[in-house]
Amino acid sequence: MDLIKQYITQSITIAANNLRLNNQQIEVVALLKQTISKSENLSDDLINMKKITELSLLAIRLNDIYNSLTQNPIDLLKISDQFKEHSRYLIKDLGHMLDITTPAVFKTAIEKLNGAIVFPKEEIKIDLSKRIPEEDPFIKSETEEIKETIIFSEDIENEDEELIQKFEPTILGPIKPLDNVLKKISNNEIDYEELIKYAQIMDDNAALSRKIGFEILSGMHRIVSKALILIKNRELMPGKEVIENLRACLIVIVAVVRGKDVDINSYLNKAEEFGNKLATIKSKESY
Repeated sequence: MDLIKQYITQSITIAANNLRLNNQQIEVVALLKQTISKSENLSDDLINMKKITELSLLAIRLNDIYNSLTQNPIDLLKISDQFKEHSRYLIKDLGHMLDITTPAVFKTAIEKLNGAIVFPKEEIKIDLSKRIPEEDPFIKSETEEIKETIIFSEDIENEDEELIQKFEPTILGPIKPLDNVLKKISNNEIDYEELIKYAQIMDDNAALSRKIGFEILSGMHRIVSKALILIKNRELMPGKEVIENLRACLIVIVAVVRGKDVDINSYLNKAEEFGNKLATIKSKESY
């Protein structure tokens, strides 16, 4: 990622940290940062985003930041203050966008960008963090809407409905045992067979999360899987910070799947930073 993209995504992170976000909004922030980091022409994409109702106000602010970085000389002595100012100005517009945008709405909006379909149309996107009280018969849950999509779509196989129903127990099942493994590692009790076993499980669940369309969960699982392999290969020392970062990934997974209405931004940021560090380590072997 180039420096301009890093600057903008980090300013979004700082702005998000000043908002109390639910799990849906946290996912939208992650998708926004992903969209920016993967953009092949950020200037054009920001201009096009200004034409999309849900993103227009935020896009105007992001485009102003982009222009200030690319059209004016950068004063390195003042860059820190400038970054704080940009991040502060983003808070209001980011909050407004998050108030009116769900992950599904955001993905649809991004698909409108000219020549850049970021999220394949054939994927089913499910937000398991959204919970509608059962006693309200006039509001359909997102899961019910997804089931209707499965029924009426000719491109979706019947087995996907079973995947949805089994998703939560499949994802949550390994979490507690894996947390116990981390406790053992903290006490210098390392079972390399267990590391291999849970690395494979987390890798499988990353693929499952991605298949259903939960990018955040997929990313958290991939981070844990890679870390376990690196520990097994003695390429990553399982110190206190590493264990805390792994637990941050597990906390995000559980909070998102169970739809906990708590602020997990700090855990998500810690997990993402950990994932970025792991990405710089090239393992000699996998399982």
